[in-house]
Amino acid sequence: MAIARSFRDLTVYKTARQEALRVFEITKAFPKDEKYSLTDQIRRSSRAVGAMIAAAWARRRYRAAFVNKLDEALEEATEAQAWLDSALDCKYIGLAEFQTRDNQWQQIGAMLKGMADRADDFCKLPPNHTDRVPQADSSVRTIH
Repeated sequence: MAIARSFRDLTVYKTARQEALRVFEITKAFPKDEKYSLTDQIRRSSRAVGAMIAAAWARRRYRAAFVNKLDEALEEATEAQAWLDSALDCKYIGLAEFQTRDNQWQQIGAMLKGMADRADDFCKLPPNHTDRVPQADSSVRTIH
């Protein structure tokens, strides 16, 4: 397995990005009166997944922050599934399209859970990494 050097190298990011684009394309056919409700909500939640993955990547120096951002990405992915349920209920998408999209979001969720479960693997930065945590200056005395 290749080492990811950027969040853009992550399969989960690539998949989430593709699904967000699919959601965008599908919602173009939604009724105009859904523009500021269902259309906006499902686009927002689907796009947020990739953004949260990117944010998690940026926070991987801090395991808890990394896992938190992955949990937020999972929350958004699950929300996108709920909006897909609404789109199916309103007959804006067919069952086959719903099942395909829902399965993709389910896979994204599984990948996010897997990353969170293996957070220690992602949070190890190489020794020559340029993002260094500033060290406390031992010459500064703390007054209590």
